[in-house]
Amino acid sequence: MQYRRLGKTGRDVSAIGFGAWAIGADWGNVDDAQSLAALHAAADAGVTLIDTADVYGDGRSEKVIARFLRERAGEPFFVATKMGRRVPLAMANYTPEAFRGWVDRSRDYLGMDRLDLVQLHCLPTDIYYRPEVFAALDDLVADGAIAAYGVSVERVEEGLKAIEYPGVASVQIIFNMLRQRPADHFLAEAKRRDVGVLARVPLASGLLTGKMSPTTAFDASDHRSYNRHGEAFDVGETFAGVDYETGLAFVEELRALVPAGVTMVQMALRWILEFDAVTAAIPGAKSPEQAKANAAAADLAAIPPASLDRIRAMYEERIKPLVHQRW
Repeated sequence: MQYRRLGKTGRDVSAIGFGAWAIGADWGNVDDAQSLAALHAAADAGVTLIDTADVYGDGRSEKVIARFLRERAGEPFFVATKMGRRVPLAMANYTPEAFRGWVDRSRDYLGMDRLDLVQLHCLPTDIYYRPEVFAALDDLVADGAIAAYGVSVERVEEGLKAIEYPGVASVQIIFNMLRQRPADHFLAEAKRRDVGVLARVPLASGLLTGKMSPTTAFDASDHRSYNRHGEAFDVGETFAGVDYETGLAFVEELRALVPAGVTMVQMALRWILEFDAVTAAIPGAKSPEQAKANAAAADLAAIPPASLDRIRAMYEERIKPLVHQRW
């Protein structure tokens, strides 16, 4: 496992984290015992970074993580959570009092006196133009309720605006082979400002596993079934905003570049780690096998330059016209 410093937090975290959305909600049926086993398998493989949110199963994900932390007491995990999506996305709902209540609930659910990192969770763009919002987060740091704060964004522009605030320690942004725009400018600017970058949706909702086909069926409770056109939340969260059939065609061409002995999942994660401004990729896992395979990606050899060039060319030809300027 590689470890990288998460920006202004000053903490070293694993370059492959554990994304805990899938163990809370929106990815089909979830078994808490299996989720717990997946967390343990990730930890055994060197994973120290766990990312969750208060809205994942309305606290279910946080509570499973709390149990895991009790069972691994004394080990140096870094838990990032998020807040702000449990209320209607209206500016009037984002007050210092609301922030305090949400943070206190997450502290309770996670069993932590002080949260390692709290991230504003894909909130309206106007939030980034309100200095008083970030001042309220500074107050939570000063009070000892949180150690650091960051943002999780939908758009590159939101990330660029957020890191103008000196207290922002990290930005979580969708970055994968099907969503390459952050590499154009954002990653360099985040590095210049010493802001950690967490690459979310690193496998494009499973497209980059190479295991899907035109006939793949998804459970009714899975966002890949009910949010393909943005019916429930931003469509960019599902398959990275790429049309399913277009994504499948990209993956078919990608197969020829996967090295022997490596899975497509692992190559997709290793591709993200080629960018040194990225602190960590945070794939989800619902089984111990998935968690262990994800973690192993950090130990792979670098992707050959010729393959990197081909992946970029495929993106330019097939995907960029569809998603690049949108997010």
